[in-house]
Amino acid sequence: MTGDHRTLAMVLFGAFIAVTLAITTWAGRRRHGSPEEFYAGGRLFSPMENGFAIAGDHLSAASFLGVPGLIALFGYDGVLYCIGFLVAWLVVLFLVAELVRNCGRFTLADVVAARMRERPVRIASGAASVTVSVLYLVAQMVGAGSLVALLLDGAGTQARTGMVVAVGALMVVYVAFGGMRATTWIQIVKAVLLLGGAAALTALVLLRFHGDIGALLNTAAQHSGHGGEFLAPGLKYGRTWTSRLDFISLGLALVLGTAGLPHILARFSTVPTARAARRSAVWSIGLIGGFSLMTILLGFGAAAVLGGDAVRASGTAGNTAVPLLALHLGGGAGSTGGTVLFAVVAAVAFATILAVVAGITLASSASVAHDLYASLRRPRGAGRSAQDGEVTVARIAAVGVGAVAIGLALLARDLNVAFLVGLAFAVAASANLPALLYALFWRRFTTRGAVWSVYGGLLPAITLVALSPVVSGTPESLFPGRDFAYFPLDNPGVVSIPLGFLMGWLGTVLSPEAADRARHAETEIRSLTGAGAV
Repeated sequence: MTGDHRTLAMVLFGAFIAVTLAITTWAGRRRHGSPEEFYAGGRLFSPMENGFAIAGDHLSAASFLGVPGLIALFGYDGVLYCIGFLVAWLVVLFLVAELVRNCGRFTLADVVAARMRERPVRIASGAASVTVSVLYLVAQMVGAGSLVALLLDGAGTQARTGMVVAVGALMVVYVAFGGMRATTWIQIVKAVLLLGGAAALTALVLLRFHGDIGALLNTAAQHSGHGGEFLAPGLKYGRTWTSRLDFISLGLALVLGTAGLPHILARFSTVPTARAARRSAVWSIGLIGGFSLMTILLGFGAAAVLGGDAVRASGTAGNTAVPLLALHLGGGAGSTGGTVLFAVVAAVAFATILAVVAGITLASSASVAHDLYASLRRPRGAGRSAQDGEVTVARIAAVGVGAVAIGLALLARDLNVAFLVGLAFAVAASANLPALLYALFWRRFTTRGAVWSVYGGLLPAITLVALSPVVSGTPESLFPGRDFAYFPLDNPGVVSIPLGFLMGWLGTVLSPEAADRARHAETEIRSLTGAGAV
């Protein structure tokens, strides 16, 4: 790319960083140092504000870069990601949004441990939440690396490494100094920018084809290199029994995983009532649904305008399809319009990554401090000074989580970001969702059942990923020169999600202690009515 591309994109990106740092400074001055302020922003956000923030949390690098890239490469099968991401929000709306707001305080473990022995449940749930968060962070960091490689025209691994480290440093600053209040407003600003940028690109794609979606699809099929197969199921997930099973596994992970993502569940703690939580979910569904429709058009637009070969030439994972599409829609390389549009899209993508990693880092640091540290180092219900110490630990934990995510992102830099997010969804659906649903709806559920459910989903999911083609056995693996891919599927959800539910049931029926019916009744009344909610 030309120097104009780089300069303008960096100026726009720098402007976004300046705005977000100003928000962080403003939020830092307003904070009181209490856990409620740091983790939940004082619970003062309106449903619309929180709905935009939830959409900002959900619309990540996978949504803006990975999904259109998959659609540009695999057509119909890439659209399945959009459908899975959107349907997942119906699960959140109807099953968990209000109940989590009424039962929880800051983290997922608050809900699960409400009627259990807290220490073992918090340790298990906290470990699972941190694992999911790190996997999700890796996807965002990989997106940052792909963008800088395109922006600097293959400047080498040092430039990609520097950008990944810079993103990690900024997210630590946002979380450590601004807490939930700053993170939420950053998400709102980012959501507006992302939706506006996607709408502008979608309008340009439709103008290119005079509003004829049929012509758009036919041209995409012709230029994709796959012909009619591009618009039919099976190009990626239908050729073998393994790929078909992988599709089922991916679908389960995407539909069920959202309800187990720690940073999404934490959003329902930032509003004052359960009704506000439900309305937040409705706002987010509308915003995410509109964005998903635009994403589909952008993916097919990239295939039609650029062609499948050009998308692959820029990166085999397809992560750069949207920035390249913007460049061509604006007039091509070297044109003023192309330069401006490319720079705007690159800056919005950077903003997307920064905002999402801030939200995920906050959720993971909250799990470390509020669940792991609080359970291992001090008794629950300690005084104000101990709670202030918990917030300090959360800020320190943000640094550690960021460092781990940076290291893993540098290792996985050549994988598609939507695919990496699918792995995070699978772990969330395997480890977090079974324990959450059992705790909310099963009267007999016990502490042993909760612990077995979390570990029974978490450990198989991580083990199966380690033994899958994602890690070894193919040229696209993390370790292409090694082969210990004994599990044939890329996504472990079809095995690990049922295991999580099964182990929760088995641990409960084999538990020597009976469930505390009085605490269950109290939790049930609070979850359904909001009586006694924090």
